[in-house]
Amino acid sequence: MIRITYLSFALLMLLNLQLKAQITVPANLKQFVLKGYDVLDISKGDLNRDGYPDAIMVLAKLGEKKTSDVLTHPEKRPLLVVIGQANKSYKLAARSDNAVYCVDCGGQMGDPYTGITIKNGYFSVEHYGGSGWRWTRIITFKYSAADKNWLLHKDGGERFHAITHEEVKTPVLTVKDFGKVPFEKFDIYKDKK
Repeated sequence: MIRITYLSFALLMLLNLQLKAQITVPANLKQFVLKGYDVLDISKGDLNRDGYPDAIMVLAKLGEKKTSDVLTHPEKRPLLVVIGQANKSYKLAARSDNAVYCVDCGGQMGDPYTGITIKNGYFSVEHYGGSGWRWTRIITFKYSAADKNWLLHKDGGERFHAITHEEVKTPVLTVKDFGKVPFEKFDIYKDKK
């Protein structure tokens, strides 16, 4: 039974890697791809609640698997928030190099990045990694019209053992715990308090 579960998981991971490799970047977003980088993921939705379609792009440095070292030199992955305009063009609104874990930050599970979810002015960056003990981490940002920026809303996840399925819930931190943190100031590489 465990072999079937691991085999199924391995097939899903392989399929996920193939889907990520087949991302087509729309022409009106290509201008935001940094030199020496490729697009790891694109998600679309209304990020600032103005009714225009917006996008989040996660970039990966070309050759990052060979140059990244989780301990001494993690290759950072820029996350770009691009805002749709009335004329169907886009404008860069925000960038963070510290919102997405590096390619080898997932331990034996490999690349921990699993995706971006956008809904009603919120967006979440999702990760999954580990080895015997697995973990998830979901960081959610919320648009603040008053600040004209995205602020850290929640940061949490779960830890569980892959074999025994022993589950330890990690507390979800909120604004009450960390205060007002703008998207650009958030740093995934610093320990959660």
